[in-house]
Amino acid sequence: MEWSLRVPYTTQPWLDAQVAKEPGPSPGTMVGLQPSEVPPTTVVKFLGAGTAACFADLLTFPLDTAKVRLQIQGENPGAQSVQYRGVLGTILTMVRTEGPRSPYSGLVAGLHRQMSFASIRIGLYDSVKQFYTPKGADHSSVAIRILAGCTTGAMAVTCAQPTDVVKVRFQAMIRLGTGGERKYRGTMDAYRTIAREEGVRGLWKGTWPNITRNAIVNCAEMVTYDIIKEKLLESRLFTDNFPCHFVSAFGAGFCATVVASPVDVVKTRYMNAPLGRYRSPLHCMLKMVAQEGPTAFYKGFVPSFLRLGAWNVMMFVTYEQLKRALMKVQVLRESPF
Repeated sequence: MEWSLRVPYTTQPWLDAQVAKEPGPSPGTMVGLQPSEVPPTTVVKFLGAGTAACFADLLTFPLDTAKVRLQIQGENPGAQSVQYRGVLGTILTMVRTEGPRSPYSGLVAGLHRQMSFASIRIGLYDSVKQFYTPKGADHSSVAIRILAGCTTGAMAVTCAQPTDVVKVRFQAMIRLGTGGERKYRGTMDAYRTIAREEGVRGLWKGTWPNITRNAIVNCAEMVTYDIIKEKLLESRLFTDNFPCHFVSAFGAGFCATVVASPVDVVKTRYMNAPLGRYRSPLHCMLKMVAQEGPTAFYKGFVPSFLRLGAWNVMMFVTYEQLKRALMKVQVLRESPF
C-alpha cells in the first residue's frame, strides 16, 4: 500500500481549507509520523491522551514529588525535621533520608490519575469545543475554547479526584530511613484506609480547589497550545510536526505554571492536611498568607515549571504521534487487502 503525503489535519475547518491550497511538506521536512488523511476519532484522542500522559508522568514524576514537598514545607514547622532547598536539593535529600525509591512514591496512583484524568480533559477537549461552537461558524473563538477547557477540566476532576488525593498523600508522606513507618501498605490500601478513616467524602477532599486549579491549568494548557499551534501553522513558520508541537507545548507549560501555582499550593496543602486543620480551602489560603506571607503561593514554582514544562512537551509530542499511529492502524484494519 502506498501512502501519499497530504496536508496535516487541524481542528479548524477554515484553516484546513487555507492550508490545503498550498502543497504539503516534503518528506525531508517531516519529523515523526506523517499526519493522517483521516481526522482522529474521539476514541483515538481519548486513549492517546491517557497513554501519552502516563508516559510523561513516568519521566517527570520526581519533579512533581519535589514540588509537593516544597509546597507543604512550612505548613507544620514544629513537626518537620527535614528541610528542602531547591529542586535538585529536595530530590537528593529525599533519596538520602528515605531511599532511592522515594521520588516515585505515589507513582501508581499518579498513573491511575493520568489514565482517567488526562483522557477526559485532553482527549475530549476537541469534541467539547466543537459542541460549543455555533453551527456554521468558521472557527472557535477564544471564549469557546476557554469554556471547553473549563468543562473538560471539571469533568476530569469529578471522575478522578480520589486518585489525586492518594497520589498527594504518598508524595507528602515522609519516611526517615529504609525502615521508616508507612501509613499505607500500597495504593489500593490507601484508597481503603482513607475511605475508612475519613469516609468516602475523604476521597473527594479538596474537589473544589482542584476543580478551580484544573480548570485554570486546562485552559492555560489546551487553549494556549491550540492557539500557538494554529498561529504557527497559519504563518507557515512550521509544518504540523515535532518542532511545531514542541514550541506550542513549551508555551502551554509556562502559561499553566504562572496562572495555576497559587491554586496548586492551596490544593496540595488542603488535600494533605489532617482532618480538622482547615475548615475550607479559603481558610487554608488565609492561614497561609497570615503565617507565611503571599510568597507562599509560589512555593515550589521552579519544580512546578520544570515539571509542567517538561510534562507538556513530552505529553503533547507523544499525543500527536500516538493519534497518527492509532489512525494508521485503524485505516489499515479497515482497508481491503
